[in-house]
Amino acid sequence: MMDSWFWFLLLGLASFRLTRLLVYDKIARIIRKSFLDEIEEINEKGEVEEYIVIKGKGLRRWFGELLSCYWCTGVWATTCLFFLVNYFPLIGQPVLIIFAAAGIAGILESAVTKIIE
Repeated sequence: MMDSWFWFLLLGLASFRLTRLLVYDKIARIIRKSFLDEIEEINEKGEVEEYIVIKGKGLRRWFGELLSCYWCTGVWATTCLFFLVNYFPLIGQPVLIIFAAAGIAGILESAVTKIIE
């Protein structure tokens, strides 16, 4: 499956989007909640700052460390997508395409927002 630059590019875009989903997006907060406490405080300038406190010990702490690190989560998200696409292509290819398209949409949205601000 991963025998062309096209699929490699899709894997990269899909990994980018899946990683952001797991580490930053509000919708995945329910997943992170078991492993992390996300604490918001207002600083002296009136800006909201978020702090992460990792919960537990052992495997729970390991997942907390993983979900608090964009780079770490990215490696595992990419690995999972790679194996999903290569060993279960009927499920993996649509998942890869959907996340890659969402990744492109996110990048474009960020670019457009910066241009019009």
